[in-house]
Amino acid sequence: MMDRLSRAEAQQRTRARVLAAARDEFTERGYRDAKVDAIAERAGLTRGGVYSNFPGKRALYFAVLAEEAARPPAASPPSPGRTAHEALGHFARGWLARLPLYTETDPSPGRLAVDLVPEILADEHTRLPYAQLLSLDAVLLGLALEQLHPMAGRRVGVAGAVLTHLQGAARLAAAAPGFVDEFAVVEACSRLAGLDLADKWDPPHLVHAPSPRPVDEPWSPPAGPVVDAVRDAPLGWPPSGLVAVLGLRRAAAIEEAVRAAAPGTPVTAVLVTGDPDELANLARLVLAELLTCLRPAFPESAWPHLRLVHDRDLSLATAAGVDVVSDSTETAVVIRDGRIVARADGFGACHAAASVT
Repeated sequence: MMDRLSRAEAQQRTRARVLAAARDEFTERGYRDAKVDAIAERAGLTRGGVYSNFPGKRALYFAVLAEEAARPPAASPPSPGRTAHEALGHFARGWLARLPLYTETDPSPGRLAVDLVPEILADEHTRLPYAQLLSLDAVLLGLALEQLHPMAGRRVGVAGAVLTHLQGAARLAAAAPGFVDEFAVVEACSRLAGLDLADKWDPPHLVHAPSPRPVDEPWSPPAGPVVDAVRDAPLGWPPSGLVAVLGLRRAAAIEEAVRAAAPGTPVTAVLVTGDPDELANLARLVLAELLTCLRPAFPESAWPHLRLVHDRDLSLATAAGVDVVSDSTETAVVIRDGRIVARADGFGACHAAASVT
């Protein structure tokens, strides 16, 4: 046991060295010009030593950006916003604090992400999951806005408009240094809180919608700590609730469970992927970008009433009876008294299982 623990610790230290070396290389040279051999030299490893931890340069790039995104924003508000207007202003300031500073003569850490979108756009393998992850970001931000302004109805459309504005600002900050007026962007995002988009949620309309099946199966989640990415804290499993196992091309379908579930039903999204080496880090990156800015900007009572887990080792998927996963996986189970009592599989499974609650 001690030998296995020592090997695990050594692997973790080596991985940290590779990430630190890659961060320096990407910051100084940019993603396009960075070399794996140079990263290996910085880390004091062979090229094979780098590849034993990461399958390629893009996977390493996503991992470095995910680590950076998990850091709290440099400009944290003194207190969370009390209204949607204030909270969106705080959120936008935190987001913009990560933009590259092109007035500096030395390379800025903010430039690390300059090549992210071009790299994503170059491959459908990354583009489709990225689109769903951004939609999930809009769902999470929209749910937080709804908690602050419950009479306004669904706010996912407004959240999407805010994220579109901020993502555009990030791209322009890289492409047109000095063009982005950060004060104007923050004010625009704040004012979007009052925008009426006649936004509403409609249940999915599927020709072949799955039906929830009553079952009686064991529910045995892993005994070790499981982190809720929304709160960045260990997750305590309740005796009941809805758990949705979602591939990254179905990530935003969790809104169907949240909207259709009975009030007070705990809902947990378990994100899985058929490409854990690359896409799992992309998922961590996209969601951390949002959540590290959302948590200080919104009061904790307004944080999305949704738990989110990155299930890289598939331990939760296995506990839910999902033995084979892909980026199109959608399975939802209902848990009562420590047993799985209903399940649904396929597109529309989140809505179907939620109807049982």
